[in-house]
Amino acid sequence: MSSLKQIHYIKHAQIDSEKWNQCIDGALNCRIYAYDWHLDRTAIEWDALVYGDYEYVMPLPFRKKMGIKYLYQPLFSQQLGIFPSPSKSIFDEFVTALKKRFRYSDLQFNAQNIPEESHASLFFERKNYLLSLTKDFKSILSDYSTNTKRNIAKAQKQNLTIIEGIRLEAYLDFKAKNLPPRVDQSAIDKLKSLIAYGEYKGFGKIYGVYTPDNELCAAVYFCRWKDRVIYFNAASNEEGKNLGAMYYLINRFIEDNAEKNLILDFEGSMIPGVERFYKGFGALPETYFQLKFNRLPLFLKWLKR
Repeated sequence: MSSLKQIHYIKHAQIDSEKWNQCIDGALNCRIYAYDWHLDRTAIEWDALVYGDYEYVMPLPFRKKMGIKYLYQPLFSQQLGIFPSPSKSIFDEFVTALKKRFRYSDLQFNAQNIPEESHASLFFERKNYLLSLTKDFKSILSDYSTNTKRNIAKAQKQNLTIIEGIRLEAYLDFKAKNLPPRVDQSAIDKLKSLIAYGEYKGFGKIYGVYTPDNELCAAVYFCRWKDRVIYFNAASNEEGKNLGAMYYLINRFIEDNAEKNLILDFEGSMIPGVERFYKGFGALPETYFQLKFNRLPLFLKWLKR
């Protein structure tokens, strides 16, 4: 029997902000990336699928090419998808609605959205890395890799200093000097807006590592949301890498937050070297899925391979 309730496509301007955020906030699979204030700063343009009276919601970040809308994953937004985690039948309804409305998708769902076999060919596995901080520090430390322990020991001999709450301007200036070439300025602007909001609301803080000469050599923006502390954005220069400054910083953060009901969310990576770095602290993989399909006209299809 089909559901009496329906999924509605709602344009951004018509979304009820209060109901939307209440739905995200009350979901067991809540992710900070799905709140409207976060999407407004990252996706800029996004509509939504809403089931019933905001019982289930799904943000739809989109772009346009030659007048055709397509779904994409915004920067600084690792996991989106359906909130709260739906039943099999409702999940199927959402995916069917997406396929009817869009001809191209490259969108990441959250780890509690498990695709049905009927849609398996459209979904691809990705890995996140999570570290539970509930155990005591000695127990967590015992799960570090030999290489990680060696890098921490090396860094501890360098007279490094960790400062909590360094200025946003100092962080962005440091990051700008250590970015790969051709990074779009709009990405830095989005990051600035997100960190400024997080600091203003009190759930985000930037940690910096300084050399004995008082030079910033590594920094991380940590963002705490509910029971997750997200390793949201990081930067190191060559000196910081040589000194093992990021190992030093994360180890100290773990030590300071051990035995708390928190999960350190590294946000994962499909890059082997970065993956090894996260695993080196004992972080465990969490699988989430990427919805990919391409039914664009032939003259556009090659643009989105």
